[in-house]
Amino acid sequence: MFYGLELCALPFARRSYRSAYTIWRSLGYFRRVREELRHLGEPADSLAMLQYVEAAERVGENWTQIESVVTEWIYQRPLKYLRLCKRHGLEAFMAFLESQGLQVGVLSDYPVLDKLQALGLADRMSLALCCTDPEINAFKPHPKGFIHACALWGLPPAEVLYIGDRPEVDAVGATNAGMPCALLGAQASRRGLSPTSSGYGTFSSFARIQNALASHG
Repeated sequence: MFYGLELCALPFARRSYRSAYTIWRSLGYFRRVREELRHLGEPADSLAMLQYVEAAERVGENWTQIESVVTEWIYQRPLKYLRLCKRHGLEAFMAFLESQGLQVGVLSDYPVLDKLQALGLADRMSLALCCTDPEINAFKPHPKGFIHACALWGLPPAEVLYIGDRPEVDAVGATNAGMPCALLGAQASRRGLSPTSSGYGTFSSFARIQNALASHG
């Protein structure tokens, strides 16, 4: 079983309006470009580089400046807040999975190791993958990351459950890989896809996913 993880925060305290606007604009274009890059599938160029280069062209900055802003405001600054953002029921759910002898990992469009360490979960994951890793180089919903995770575990996709929160990204990606998917959160079912037609289940909490798993043995 593995879970998608995407968390960020943008605290602009003690920043001038101009500086804050520049940061906000850079991050806005960066995230917009990443969404557009989803449609490339598996590009010939490195996504890890392409995401910065494309955003820099939109903003009119050097790509290294975009990388610096993203590293500070998306990857580093939010880390100290992550424990406060941990989903209710996650610890109990992890304990349940461990009691069942199930392997757990993470596949995310963003780097995850530092976030997992900040959440106190790194040692409980058997794999932590980012879609910009050279071995994957394809954003969700491309199935490559899902299939790569299964290959590392030596399991067929049908025996791995993916938990996410975006139907158009997580559910479609899992389905493309031949993998069952559970979407977590009240908003998950209101983002454009039908659970009936797309083959995923929607759950309001980890406890409900746990109950569903327990009922299936």
